[in-house]
Amino acid sequence: MTKKYFSFILLIICILCSSAQVDINPADSIPAIPTSTDTSCAVNLNQPYEFIRHDIDTLYWGHDSLLLVNFYEKLQPVLETKQGNIHTLHVGASHVQRGTLSHRIRTQLLDEFGEPPASRGFIFPYSAASKCNNPYDYKVSKSQTFNLIRNVYKNYDFPLGGSGIAVWHAGTPNSITIRLNAPKYDFATDTLILFAKVIGEVTPYIVVDSMPHVPDMIDTVNDRYHFYFSHPIDTFRLELACDSTDTVIVGGFWLKNSRPGITYTSIGVNGAQASSYLRCENFQRDIAFLKPDLVIFGIGVNDAYCTSLADFDSVSFQNNYLKLVETIRAVAPECPFIFFSNNDTWKRGKKGRYTHIPTGQTVSNVMHRLADLTGGACWDQFAVMGGNRSMAHWQAKGLAQRDRVHFTAAGYNLIGDLFFEAFIRKIHP
Repeated sequence: MTKKYFSFILLIICILCSSAQVDINPADSIPAIPTSTDTSCAVNLNQPYEFIRHDIDTLYWGHDSLLLVNFYEKLQPVLETKQGNIHTLHVGASHVQRGTLSHRIRTQLLDEFGEPPASRGFIFPYSAASKCNNPYDYKVSKSQTFNLIRNVYKNYDFPLGGSGIAVWHAGTPNSITIRLNAPKYDFATDTLILFAKVIGEVTPYIVVDSMPHVPDMIDTVNDRYHFYFSHPIDTFRLELACDSTDTVIVGGFWLKNSRPGITYTSIGVNGAQASSYLRCENFQRDIAFLKPDLVIFGIGVNDAYCTSLADFDSVSFQNNYLKLVETIRAVAPECPFIFFSNNDTWKRGKKGRYTHIPTGQTVSNVMHRLADLTGGACWDQFAVMGGNRSMAHWQAKGLAQRDRVHFTAAGYNLIGDLFFEAFIRKIHP
């Protein structure tokens, strides 16, 4: 048997073995990933993975991409002259909520900028609720566990805003402590804006170094509490002195400083679909405040989590995305969009066996159409990672988890690197 023939047989065996029986979780069930702030991970991200398509790692620009051209023209002087600010908003589901992917892209942009970082932007205290995973670049603790609302719930009692998620508490005092925790990056803030709806008479306040701070301004129409500090802070505690008549619903925090540069905000909800964000009553109101210069969409795995192409309504999926674009464009008319296609995925079936999800290419086609229809761009994650059934290769290399839906920390970092290469190439070909 020739060496070439033997290698071919070995490859076939590996592919067949990759389809063997393995436990898998649903798309919105999030396996644990390392919480270490060391983003280098154990896997060498620079090694040549043969299944990755570096040759097609680029942004596809849709028709009439004037808004994208304008964005890059605004970004370039920020990078080169260190003046001005850019705010990028990354919206998604579980891949975004866990924060590893978005933080990798964030740090790549910050390293490209080469100066102390601008604002951290919008954050949400996910782990103030029970069993709700939090990005590792900021730590959250609480006095008592908060109740949780997600835009994926069939019914919820309080309106949701731009984050698509909220924690709430009623009846007794409670608190949330936030500590910024990104090595190398000083995101200290001198302006803090709390997104919160209060039912009752309680007024939320902030404690810094044992010193209480009452709001400098309260916007009751838009449910926002503004705090200004005389010096930058990186740790604070939100105090809610609730009594039996008070309820506070927290939708997140906006952290701002006065530095120029790039702010990269991520909003993610485990299990979310494109339609989930359309259900948020105050989504548009909060997006108007955040004023994104660019929106990156990474929603779609849960929409297309079907074992048969016949069960996936690609027309409704596309229309929901177009409604989201319309919702944002109504308050940010100059904002362009970049659409992430889905990663290759699998689904657990009967007796622990799992089945390949065949919708990856269809979603990729929709994302390319959305780029054309909106004058945006598409980054074809599905094709770049290797296309159909490629998640098995990522798992074999320690880049994907056993569910073959979610990546490991190393995998998310690699995805972030691949996207950044395509994104920045428009400035540095």
